[in-house]
Amino acid sequence: MKKISVLLLSILIATPALANYDDEYDSYDDEESYTTYEAPKTDNRDTYVGLRIHRNEHIALSYERKHGNTTTLRDNNFGIGALIGNRLTDYVKLEFETMYTGISGTKRTTDFDYDIWSNMLNVNLYKNYGGAVEPYVGIGVGLSGLWGDVAHTHGKEFDLSFAVMAGVNFALNKYVDLNLGLRYIDYGEIEHKTGTAKIDATEIYIGGAYKFNIFK
Repeated sequence: MKKISVLLLSILIATPALANYDDEYDSYDDEESYTTYEAPKTDNRDTYVGLRIHRNEHIALSYERKHGNTTTLRDNNFGIGALIGNRLTDYVKLEFETMYTGISGTKRTTDFDYDIWSNMLNVNLYKNYGGAVEPYVGIGVGLSGLWGDVAHTHGKEFDLSFAVMAGVNFALNKYVDLNLGLRYIDYGEIEHKTGTAKIDATEIYIGGAYKFNIFK
């Protein structure tokens, strides 16, 4: 009987303590007593649009006449282009670029005058350092429209073009990039009644791009 009395007394003493423990557990389990962890939101600006000005160093026109003689005309000029691109991964960028340039001059009493509109799909491999400096190399393929006059003989052609390039991209801030690069581009060939003209160029270019995110 004495043992039962001691046991009952112990239960009576322990009951309030258990009730307090249960209340504490319930308050911890209350939604208002704690906050759910949320991953930080990112602001990746992976899509960009921009403009480029390119300086053609010795853009070359090689005109091969049907009877076998070849005339080579070289000129230094400027061109302009627009582009839109996207960072597919941390190392690969894909961009579409459309550009206009031209070449004209006189060689051996023959007048040459050409307009070139090229549309290129470029794939660049890049590496970002410190979030601000980004060297890259790339290749491009596309289609160019060539319109030309040789000795008052007109011709036009759409031909396959290809390019190789290397450059450095500088992030001025999270919205604007500055781009410097060097590119060799083969614009293709154009047929005339009297011969075939082939045009290629080595270009130095500078450009700017605005970065944004279309998938917020």
